[in-house]
Amino acid sequence: MRLTPAGIGNAWIVDTVPHVDPRGDFARVFCTETFAAHGMPVNFVQCNISRNARAGTLRGLHAQLPSGMEGKLVRCMRGALFDVFVDLRGNSPTYGQWRGFELTAENARALYIPPGCAHGYQTLVDGTDLFYQMTTQYRPDLARGIRWSDPTLAIPWPLADPTLSPQDAALPLLTALPRVADLVEAALA
Repeated sequence: MRLTPAGIGNAWIVDTVPHVDPRGDFARVFCTETFAAHGMPVNFVQCNISRNARAGTLRGLHAQLPSGMEGKLVRCMRGALFDVFVDLRGNSPTYGQWRGFELTAENARALYIPPGCAHGYQTLVDGTDLFYQMTTQYRPDLARGIRWSDPTLAIPWPLADPTLSPQDAALPLLTALPRVADLVEAALA
């Protein structure tokens, strides 16, 4: 397993280093010692599966307010997606910045997104499935988000005309959420 900084504080790209033989391959995808050495969580309390029938499905950008901020370890199990996270930590030098990475079943890459970030993704092919592990139980009363098409973020989503839920389509712009950044900053202090 190889960990590479994802460009926003304590976010990591987790690449597998497969051992290949004529039967196929084997790779480590999680190790408490390696994760702890990089300041990542080693206890995940909830696991989720997201199945997406069509290419262009866009979910997010979702976030949780304190005390429900979630760290997420996201992996594509089938298909391909463009995974994005946005730093909402008001005291962070990368506040309001985003990073995006392609996760596919073939590249076996995972992305660790730290608490205090919004998260979303767009599927690139039909039949894309994700598996993600959460550091905190989901709390619907603390759920918030940012509109996927926020012009201040200018995220270049790969596919035009995404399929969105009505809730995600109605999410506010980042500038409408200054209180979220303040709350995140206070919770992380």
